[in-house]
Amino acid sequence: MPTQSEKCQTFADLHTQPDTFIIANPWDPGSARLLQGLGFKALATSSGGFAFTLGKEDGQPTLEEKLAHCRAITAVTDIPVSADFEDGYAAEPEQVAKNVEAMIATGVAGCSIEDFDRREKTLFDFSLAVERIEAAVAVTSKQDFPFQLTARAEHLLRGGQDLDEVITRLQAFAAAGANVLFAPGITSLEDLATVTSAIDKPFNVLGVMMPTATLADFQAAGAQRVSIGGSLPFVGIKPIIASCEAMLGAGTFDWVANSSPYAQIMQLMKQVRS
Repeated sequence: MPTQSEKCQTFADLHTQPDTFIIANPWDPGSARLLQGLGFKALATSSGGFAFTLGKEDGQPTLEEKLAHCRAITAVTDIPVSADFEDGYAAEPEQVAKNVEAMIATGVAGCSIEDFDRREKTLFDFSLAVERIEAAVAVTSKQDFPFQLTARAEHLLRGGQDLDEVITRLQAFAAAGANVLFAPGITSLEDLATVTSAIDKPFNVLGVMMPTATLADFQAAGAQRVSIGGSLPFVGIKPIIASCEAMLGAGTFDWVANSSPYAQIMQLMKQVRS
């Protein structure tokens, strides 16, 4: 089993290789093992997907639930895992730093911190947002391994339209020491190229915001990493809804014919250590 240090080094190396890579988003330990078995080189937890497994909405799980979730996923996988750490579960930089330290202890190889206050439902003031990243970097930089801190600028995802504001924040986060930058909400390859040309750190793009684009398109536009957020569990739940509607409505069960991938799932999971 690779050590946390080895996973961190592998994860750091992925951000410097020539090719853009997809970081798949599991929602529980089983899906994490499945995604590793399919061949993904790194994983990132999904705040929305995880919340669903608890019967909660995105942003509602507690800090302890989040930490336990990350421990459970890193315990069953051999590849790097990055945690969607939302807003760091705190507003003040000092507490963000303490929480990041607790997150590192779960065994993850990286985590993301966003500049959106999930309690107040507003973006953090620019200066405070930068101080929060600086506080997180103070913790990650003293580790004996290259832990990858991703700084997220949430302006576009939260209804804003000012790309210059996004770039200004990303540049400040980079100067504060973030290893990777992320601005969910970019919906065109043109805007993506504008952002990546203005920064000097690896950039993560939320691929599902541009469903007709390909991995090659994202690479040409300057993205180093492509994530998919909570899309996988919710796309997977759609046929479950249809199957249940068939049972409750017409009382039919033919939806199961030739549709159960149980054997394939078990085979893929066997490719990962037990």
